[in-house]
Amino acid sequence: MQANPVLARFMRGNWVENRHRGAFCLSDANGNIEISMGDIDRPIFPRSAIKAMQALPMFETGAVGSFGLGDDALSLACASHHGEADHVAVARKMLAASGLSADDLECGAHPPSNAAARKALEASGEKPSALHNNCSGKHAGMLSVARALGIDTRGYIEREHEVQKRVRKAVETVIGEALTEDRCGTDGCSIPTWAAPLHSFATGFARMATGVGLPEDMAGAAQRLFDAATAHPHLIAGTDTFDTDAMTAFKGRLMVKIGADGVFCGAIRDKGLGFALKCDDGSLPAATAMIAAILQGIADPEDGALATLKRYAQKPMTNWRGIEVGTLEATSEAYVYL
Repeated sequence: MQANPVLARFMRGNWVENRHRGAFCLSDANGNIEISMGDIDRPIFPRSAIKAMQALPMFETGAVGSFGLGDDALSLACASHHGEADHVAVARKMLAASGLSADDLECGAHPPSNAAARKALEASGEKPSALHNNCSGKHAGMLSVARALGIDTRGYIEREHEVQKRVRKAVETVIGEALTEDRCGTDGCSIPTWAAPLHSFATGFARMATGVGLPEDMAGAAQRLFDAATAHPHLIAGTDTFDTDAMTAFKGRLMVKIGADGVFCGAIRDKGLGFALKCDDGSLPAATAMIAAILQGIADPEDGALATLKRYAQKPMTNWRGIEVGTLEATSEAYVYL
């Protein structure tokens, strides 16, 4: 098997210290591959990159309407937020709408990912809660599904709980691929994660962007989720993050979502194309450089968006004294064009 191409590297001084290989796929909603690099047939865990797909049961079960969940809640359900004040506030509001609290979350607690928010929490004397977990919005959404169904919320993270069964079915419908027990693991936030070919996730995001190949109600739900996420990009990640900065710069044209261990998925909405990327070694900084370079050639960025992408595609790195020691950058192989 041929190795995936080197799509990013770290230059320390004038020498290449690290090379990062990856695979990428750009697809339309019918599964026609527009651009691909590397092995796009190998099943990968998408991790948090497919939260928009995992949020679809919120519509199927009527949870969105029953609990009056607005666009801010829908955006946070798709998010890997950094625990800033507005993120925590929306997560708390989502839970309250369905009569629940942070105690019902089963995602675990960790300090805010955002440094300023972390310092503010420490200064307040409060301890991190599950609300600060970057998946609290997704979990609040899943809890709303359980409440809409009128079933016990306890254990909603388990593979055999009705919530996770519905999440699994929704993802299978969108990507057109069975999620099988021989390719299943546990995500960082404790829900099941299922591996499928990279090209299937790219096709799935194209389907969500266009509605092509999806049942009418699911197509409408996907449109609503993408609209909410792109209208509230700060809720998707936070201050000084790629997802938020890129979506803001593209002004609604781009849906992009990071996933742990080097994954990005999303859609160029006005082109009706979906994409998926996996960095082989799981480096999120390297994956970010890769997707930032790739989007320059396939997404027709205007000046502001192009400047944002360039900033992430070639990023100076400093040491603890603030001295620049090298550059993490996409390689020429990542600069592809439609």
